[in-house]
Amino acid sequence: MPLTPLDIHNKEFTRGFRGYDEDEVNEFLDQVIKDYELVIREKKELKEKVEQLSDKLGHFSNIEETLNKSILIAQETAEEVRGNATKESKLIIKEAEKNADRIINEALQKSHRIAIEVEELKKQAKVFRTRLKMLVEAQLDLIENEDWDGLINTDIGEEQEEEFRRESYEKNY
Repeated sequence: MPLTPLDIHNKEFTRGFRGYDEDEVNEFLDQVIKDYELVIREKKELKEKVEQLSDKLGHFSNIEETLNKSILIAQETAEEVRGNATKESKLIIKEAEKNADRIINEALQKSHRIAIEVEELKKQAKVFRTRLKMLVEAQLDLIENEDWDGLINTDIGEEQEEEFRRESYEKNY
């Protein structure tokens, strides 16, 4: 059991012949008591301070542990989000490529159909041009025919002229 300041204060020594000077011993003991009380007080204060610091250390250790767990969770979540984003972007790219291929194929088919239609229209235009040319040439041949000269120079008799008027009148009325 440790000594207390009271134990030092109450300690009495036996007196011997030619012993120590009692006043010196008492003075020394008083000084030891003061110093010992000071050491005990400092020890108590330091002990309280150690307890406070231990509590703070425990608190900060808990915070550190919580932060480490939070960091790990955040890293895992970030990896998961990154993975999901990568998958989603790949799906979007595949879908876009598929749509692009479809659009290109449709455009090529439409272009091919239009090219066929253009060729068909060119053929029809050639046929029409040839027929028109033949018709115009036939009409020119008719106009240049000598039968016209004969018709123009022919006289219609009065009887034929009268009959023509009558038929024309009957048709109209």
